Amino acid sequence: MAGIKDVAAAAGLSVATVSRALNNHPSVSPDAKARVLAAVEALGYRPNAVARSLRTDQTRTLGLVISDVLNPYFTELARFVEEEARTLGFSVIIGNANEQPDLQDHHVRTLLERRIDGLLVSPADGRSPLMADAVDGGTPLVFVDRWIPGVDVPVVRADGRQAIRDLVAHLNGLGHRRLAIIAGPAATTTGHERVEAFRAALGEHGLPLPDDFIGQGDFQADSGRRATERFLELPEPPDVVFAADNLMALGALDAIRARGLRVPQDIGLAAFDDIPWFVHTDPPITAIAQPTDQLARAAVRALVDLIEGRPPQSVTLPARLVVRRSCGEPPTPTSQERSNR
Repeated sequence: MAGIKDVAAAAGLSVATVSRALNNHPSVSPDAKARVLAAVEALGYRPNAVARSLRTDQTRTLGLVISDVLNPYFTELARFVEEEARTLGFSVIIGNANEQPDLQDHHVRTLLERRIDGLLVSPADGRSPLMADAVDGGTPLVFVDRWIPGVDVPVVRADGRQAIRDLVAHLNGLGHRRLAIIAGPAATTTGHERVEAFRAALGEHGLPLPDDFIGQGDFQADSGRRATERFLELPEPPDVVFAADNLMALGALDAIRARGLRVPQDIGLAAFDDIPWFVHTDPPITAIAQPTDQLARAAVRALVDLIEGRPPQSVTLPARLVVRRSCGEPPTPTSQERSNR
């Protein structure tokens, strides 16, 4: 029985191109698609997922475990992962860890039992031994957004350090000196990296980061609310609160408004992880944007490379500062705000 490799050989194309053509991906040229269809017809190739799984010990299914499906950043990441996987002939099963390491490991075990071909994981913390066990057992694994130090697999992520430096320089230029951060969990690589990048950036401008100006969050809205309430009770509250993810920023905004305070007149607010809502808040929120589309697609390609025996690549892409009006910036036209995104 002819397989997809036979079709690729007959058409003179790569297996990936044949897969895209069979899934009607728009990137395939009309000529290439015609060659694929001619080869399919000549060879009598009929894709059958069950038969293919039995022949190759592959299910053409990927597992994706994300940290929090309610976080718009991860929702968007999952969407682009599914799109890219589909173009390469794979389906995706998604597990939501809800920022809970035990739930994360439950999803990983369940996906492994279902014989998925490979795993994409954004770890809920940096200590789970299950990831190393999965790799030792031969499961192709790629970390996306976050990673676990010591587990030697490809990592696809954004580097936010320069964008945080740009944010602090921007805030300092606006005259803000008392800058606070709502940090993510120290057990996560992103939680640790963002607070340390913020501390280092403040140091470049001779600005301190006292303990009172570090709020411990968990990448969810309630923790942002609680941390901001504590900041607002200080004898000298911060000029600006920088939330290390979007949900904590929304929690911070709730706390500010509950006190009857205004952004940015009474206190400024900035966030890591830009989301579409931020341009529609009043005022629009200054944020650091990650290239979610590119990250998702690069992660899928790295995982498929692992599955198909090609050398995978770790990928690091830069995040960028998107300046709006939540930190006391001069007014700008709405069209300009949108173009910044």
